[in-house]
Amino acid sequence: MMAAILPPAMLGILGGGQLGRMFAVAAKTMGYRVTVLDPDADAPAAAFADRHIQAPYNDPAALADLAASCAAITTEFENVNADAMRELAKTTRVSPSGDCVAIAQDRIAEKSWVAKAGLPTAPYLAIESVQDIQVELAPYLPGILKTARLGYDGKGQARVKTADEARAAYANLGGQACVLERMLDLKLELSVIVTRVSPAQSAVFPVAENIHVNGILDESIVPARVAPALAARAQEMARQLAEALDYVGVLAVEFFVLADDTLVVNEIAPRPHNSGHYTLAACLTDQFQQQVRALCGLLPGKTDLLSPVAMVNLLGDVWKDDGGEPNWDVLMEAPNAQLHLYGKKAARPGRKMGHFNVMAATADEALEQARALKDTL
Repeated sequence: MMAAILPPAMLGILGGGQLGRMFAVAAKTMGYRVTVLDPDADAPAAAFADRHIQAPYNDPAALADLAASCAAITTEFENVNADAMRELAKTTRVSPSGDCVAIAQDRIAEKSWVAKAGLPTAPYLAIESVQDIQVELAPYLPGILKTARLGYDGKGQARVKTADEARAAYANLGGQACVLERMLDLKLELSVIVTRVSPAQSAVFPVAENIHVNGILDESIVPARVAPALAARAQEMARQLAEALDYVGVLAVEFFVLADDTLVVNEIAPRPHNSGHYTLAACLTDQFQQQVRALCGLLPGKTDLLSPVAMVNLLGDVWKDDGGEPNWDVLMEAPNAQLHLYGKKAARPGRKMGHFNVMAATADEALEQARALKDTL
């Protein structure tokens, strides 16, 4: 059992976006100090950090500085250099491991690990060369062609109906490694955030029901409006996957629910997740406190849901064309709503600028009010 890291130890995080910012707030609140490594001078997390190392994620001097000055290091996004994380792990505690991050970075590796854990995925074809796409594609069509690496929020994807379209889309994506995944008839989408410190120490949050628009999460509803047995199955599958990966940290697992209530793993994220932001307002412990606890070798906090909740993402589209703020007045007057802005300087369409949570007696009431509030912005 690893020794617990206690305040006021210095914790490091690779990445200074909104997830890093919320990690920094949680860590600072718990008495830790925080160093952020991010090349952006305006990194949102830097506003809450004790130190901001402004350098590329693969800068050897910056990484050496981080390793020497921090008791433990984590990441806020999966496109960080996995080799850098493996290097850091030689001299300091790193969670999640570089190996787990490398798996989450690559859809082909990710899907084969999901299968190895005994869990189902959508039918898919791994395409690593032109030869791989010359086979019979009917079992995977209509489908979505996704780049194996560096795709998120709907980027690096193309919907294809025919074999010719699939081959053209593959050529359009520059012939890089891809996955062709059959489109399934979905009833809805769910996600589960699991925190694992060791085989005996793990905790799962209540299941979120997620609604996406243009490939980006729009709303999360908790508790998910599904049968309790289905929710429990999703939680158990998330635990099973974390166990198979020997994962340490916070892991998000996204699921498709098919017409017959079959659960299929869509993808994983080796970090706190947009669909877990409801925990900031509605749970005994939030996902960022869990990230700190797992990194420091502490028992995961209790995950009880204190109130039904709806989370709404706020993208740059809500801001005025001249960059002016949305009309916050109605939202700020709502006593059961909590606004959370990420401190980003420029609002752009599709850019995540913040979110808000609405707590109510039922998930449906929370969602109805959240949508009404969004309409006032």
